[in-house]
Parts: sequence; structure tokens; C-alpha cells
Amino acid sequence: MPISQPGETEAERIARGLRRRDPALIRELVERYQYRLVRYLIFLTARREWAEDWAQETWVRVIDRARQYDGRQRFEAWLFSIARHLAIDDLRRRRSVGLESAGAAFEQALDPASPFLAAARSQDAARLAAALGALEPIYREALLLRFQEDLSLQEIAALVGAPAPTVASRIRRGLERLRLQWEGNANGI
Repeated sequence: MPISQPGETEAERIARGLRRRDPALIRELVERYQYRLVRYLIFLTARREWAEDWAQETWVRVIDRARQYDGRQRFEAWLFSIARHLAIDDLRRRRSVGLESAGAAFEQALDPASPFLAAARSQDAARLAAALGALEPIYREALLLRFQEDLSLQEIAALVGAPAPTVASRIRRGLERLRLQWEGNANGI
């Protein structure tokens, strides 16, 4: 694992280590981000087997494209961007609608440290999963990247290729639709 240079950020340390193809750093990154990466891909598609395959391919691409990461953004934003593009390209090839059917995967993938913890541990877990799964993919993805993966608006904007105000709007609309779904489920709708 590369040792930080004086004044060097974590992202810069990772960029330097990736350029050198430092095996200890790569192992550290896989250990640190593998769970989150697979969880994110499951959220996109509800297909665990595809998510695991894409996660492996994502790490191959991270190593192949190591020189492209310059450390100016957080590593996880770059990592999720690679994974997202890989998944979308593969789904297009498969002519799949996987992004539309993610509801059932949410229960499996909730992180114990996530903001959704209280609901996931309660009897409302299935309700939350159903409400999230019923959201349109653009809203579901924006909410999950912001609240589950803790990415900033700018990081999400770069990842999804949309302006930050658009991302903020998707989060606002997603939260409103999630609230309506939640209330609809509570009323038996």
C-alpha cells in the first residue's frame, strides 16, 4: 500500500498507487469497495449474478484504466461511473429492462450502516423495498447514490452525465414519489 506523501489527499494517494499498479493498494480498494459496488449494481438491476460479474469486470477496467484516474474526484465516484457504464452497455447488449425491476433486490442489499437502517431492521423493510422498487430508475438511482452511497450532487452529476441541478431535482422528485409510495403502501394501495 503506498504511503501518503506530505500534503497528498487520499484520492491522490490512490491515483499514484493505481498508476504504479500497486497490488497492496488494489487489494485494499477491493476490500474497501467490493460490497458497496455489488450492492450498487444490484440496486440497478436486481440481478445478483449479473452484479457480481460486472463488479469483477469493473475491477479489471479499474486496473486497465488506472492512468485515467487523476485523483481530482473521490475514487468511489470514478469506480461507480465505470460500473454504471459497464452495466448499461451490457444491458443494452442483452436488450434487458433490468433497470426497471430492482424492487426485490433492495431487501438483500441494504447496508447496516446506511440511512435506511431503521426501516430495514423493522417490519417496514418490505414496504421500503417495494416503495424504492416502484420508483422510476432515474429517481431510484439518484436517491441511492445520494443517501446510500453518500455521493455529492456533483459526483452524481458526473456519474450519470446530468447537470447538478437536474440531479437535485431528481432527488427531490424521488423523495416525493418515495413518500407517496410509502403512504400508498401504508393505506393498502
